[in-house]
Amino acid sequence: MNWKFWKKTKPKKKKSVVREWGDAILFAVIAATLIRFFIMEAFTIPTPSMEKSLLVGDFLFVSKFHYGARTPATPLQVPLTHQKIWFTNIPSYSDAIQLPQYRLPGFTHVKRNDVVVFNVPGIAESNFEEPNKDKWIDYPVDLKTNYIKRCVAVAGDTLEIRDAVLLVNGEDFDKPEKMQFAYAVVSNVDISERVLDNLEIERPAGIMGRQGNLVQYLFHLTQEEKEKLETQKFVQSITQMKHEKGEYEYNTQNPIFPANPELFPWNEEWFGPLWVPSEGATIDINERTLALYGKVITKFDHNKNAEIRDGKLFIDEQEVSSYTFNQDYYFMMGDNRNNSLDSRFWGFVPADHIVGKGFFIWLSLDGEESFLSKIRWSRFFKVIR
Repeated sequence: MNWKFWKKTKPKKKKSVVREWGDAILFAVIAATLIRFFIMEAFTIPTPSMEKSLLVGDFLFVSKFHYGARTPATPLQVPLTHQKIWFTNIPSYSDAIQLPQYRLPGFTHVKRNDVVVFNVPGIAESNFEEPNKDKWIDYPVDLKTNYIKRCVAVAGDTLEIRDAVLLVNGEDFDKPEKMQFAYAVVSNVDISERVLDNLEIERPAGIMGRQGNLVQYLFHLTQEEKEKLETQKFVQSITQMKHEKGEYEYNTQNPIFPANPELFPWNEEWFGPLWVPSEGATIDINERTLALYGKVITKFDHNKNAEIRDGKLFIDEQEVSSYTFNQDYYFMMGDNRNNSLDSRFWGFVPADHIVGKGFFIWLSLDGEESFLSKIRWSRFFKVIR
């Protein structure tokens, strides 16, 4: 029996409007942060490397629960930011505390043909918007720049590109429906935007030259678009732009992996064969394997004291003649094959750099249009394949 029924209960003090709004905002930030870390994160397509599968201006959700979310490695970070505070160059994090990173259970794993978001491994690629190397930042693994590409080879696979045809384990790789290549298109007239709009073909990347009344354009085309252009009377020829076998593709800023033309004179159309490292697999250490896998071993495979000196591999100051990998790796390529900075240039993606699986597009805006015409209505809630 309650013997204090005659006592009046003190009414709770009503929260002020400011307090209510503050609590609501705090709850929303915490909920959004947890969702972003462990379930799903918004992502924008900034470059044409995945066209026409994904377009510049696509806004998509990346699933973290497919492969399993990673626990944060850099906990001291402004919520809902990545590398910098919004609209500034102020870092949004402190690396004073770095935690071991673990991956929570997922219901699948990275497979060939998956469209994957990942933290790009290289320092140069993470700082691609900063031309001054002195200002480059070696970001913690979970804050490296996000890239989105198609996984074309998983750990243990051997891939090769022969005359622009991708082979994985000796078999033709399933070609993405909207895959593009670079073509030289010779026309006897200047091709108007109206004609291209009627054909539903993007503008050319540029004009490569003129001779008399002939104009040579650089186009990035799907097979369907190429066939459309071939039917036009003003088109004189369409030639796929390719390097010759053994012709090393040299670029001081983005050399072809592994940047060793003497041993591996590869290019975008003639590349490999190349084995993708897998956890537990062992390789012999020699000049060729160090050229291919030395960076992986010393920078990404969780070795605290690994270095290459005089063409030899040392771990904890001991020379080793063989090496066993500590995690899986993947090989990523863009569907716009001649306009993509991908694994052909910077190598393998470590398993601990995988962010999530491209899930679906929730909005798409065309930067060349205005007002409501900017919205690509047909891409709303399109599942990414």
